[in-house]
Amino acid sequence: MRDLPTRGLARGVRLAAVPAAFVGRRAVGLGKWVGGRPAEAVAAEVQARTAEQLFGVLGQLKGGAMKGGQWLSTMEAALPETLAGPYGEALTRLQEAAPPMPATTVHQVLAAQLGRSWRSRFAEFDSEPAAAASIGQVHRAVWHDGRPVAVKVQYPRAGAALATDLRQLDRLVPLLRVAAPGLDARGLFAELRSRVMAEVDYHQEAAAQGEFARALRQDPDFMVPDVVAASDRVLVSEWVDGTPMAQVARQGDVAERDRAGFLLSRFLLSSPARVGRLHGDPHPGNFRLLPDGRLGVVDFGATLPMPHGWPPALGALLRAGRDRDAPGLAMVAERTRLIRPGEVTPDALLELLDPVLEPLRHEQFTFSREWMRSLTLRFSDPRSAVTSTQRRLHVPVRYLLVQRVAAGTTGVLCLLGATVPVAGEAVGWLPDLDGAT
Repeated sequence: MRDLPTRGLARGVRLAAVPAAFVGRRAVGLGKWVGGRPAEAVAAEVQARTAEQLFGVLGQLKGGAMKGGQWLSTMEAALPETLAGPYGEALTRLQEAAPPMPATTVHQVLAAQLGRSWRSRFAEFDSEPAAAASIGQVHRAVWHDGRPVAVKVQYPRAGAALATDLRQLDRLVPLLRVAAPGLDARGLFAELRSRVMAEVDYHQEAAAQGEFARALRQDPDFMVPDVVAASDRVLVSEWVDGTPMAQVARQGDVAERDRAGFLLSRFLLSSPARVGRLHGDPHPGNFRLLPDGRLGVVDFGATLPMPHGWPPALGALLRAGRDRDAPGLAMVAERTRLIRPGEVTPDALLELLDPVLEPLRHEQFTFSREWMRSLTLRFSDPRSAVTSTQRRLHVPVRYLLVQRVAAGTTGVLCLLGATVPVAGEAVGWLPDLDGAT
């Protein structure tokens, strides 16, 4: 296999081919419809083929393009029903699989990273990948001491491909400044580049994974695999069995989906206090529901150090919004410089955040696709008062990953259709959120 394409033009051409091919399929589909085939069948065929091409292109490009596709998989619940089927299936496949590296390339990377006698470190090694990710693929193996392990091997030139994709973000700075004048667009993209490029550093990932594994070693709810070995481009961890979260969402019964949603929310809400870090990549491919009922967690390439846990100001902000205390909400927002004095009225700020905070007002809240779609429509209307308020927010760049985690987690919970006591969990882990609901 050749190295990943790293030139912006080559990668851009492949991505541009997706909408161009879609237009072509629509034209062919129109001909089929005129020829007598039902319109619904033609539309379904067009969507399915476009979704298949999307999977193929993002999988081949890997890097930032595939990572973007994986992030979109957390937002599957926001898709209309007509798109949720074909695109949901394609995005789910991006969580678990993509076009693989040939075995010869894998063996070359292992020899370069673990030494020419790398095979002696394994009792068994399966050259066929078990899963693929944005910058590497995972192979199942048995370590020399008999432990089943997952061997993550980074694609050749993955870092360069990722950097090429991320450089394209600078083209969006003028557009984002118009769409969100209160946002430091250049600073936001710089932070995004820093966080995403950190995922190429397997030594850093191994250190973060070790922190989670040590903190949660005897936990009855979670299983984080120990790191066995690490180098620049190879990471060996204990193998995690279990049912992928996307499979639980599609095939699990109500109890399994609720259990998965509860554990996911508890893991992400509790980890800043318990581990001092936030797992920053909550797409479904990173979680497994184990046979013993625990949640298995993998892939710690994107984590945010939070040595002091959640900031108290976040709890105070959420409490005021939850209780519909508009003056109190505005006061906290001004104190944390989320808004500037006089720029946004307290009532407008509450109107913006009110539906998002609904889960905090109930002992049990059912996250649904319908609720997610209503939020998506609400925040995507450029002419609404809500959008006008949103454009005036000054969200600190350092909270970029926190926003990504919140949005991604909500998307996965809606994908599961889980009923979760998220309010009680949040009160238990976020300082200054306690109080009457």
